Amino acid sequence: QVQLVESGGGLVQAGGSLRLSCAASGRIFSINTMGWYRQAPGQQRELVALMSSGGTTNYADSVKGRFTISRDNAKNTVYLQMNSLKPEDTAVYYCSYRDRSQAYWGQGTQVTVSS
Repeated sequence: QVQLVESGGGLVQAGGSLRLSCAASGRIFSINTMGWYRQAPGQQRELVALMSSGGTTNYADSVKGRFTISRDNAKNTVYLQMNSLKPEDTAVYYCSYRDRSQAYWGQGTQVTVSS
């Protein structure tokens, strides 16, 4: 199994910044993809950003130019730097881990952006 521990959520005013972190531990394979999804109340979970262990990234159009995903493979940790936050970014953000044989979610961290 893989355990994911998230941190960094909170309350911020519109235009502000937050940085999320997610540390993975357990049965981790060197080739994997980690990233972030989010779910707002009454809405489906949606992709925010993903990054493979090789460095390939994928962003939702709604966050391009504002959010940056990065990772430290030695620490099995993925980060999400969120700038220019908008009220519509308010959601629970979930860390994800996926390799060729398994997939896991973190417990989620709340991000609230006030207008």
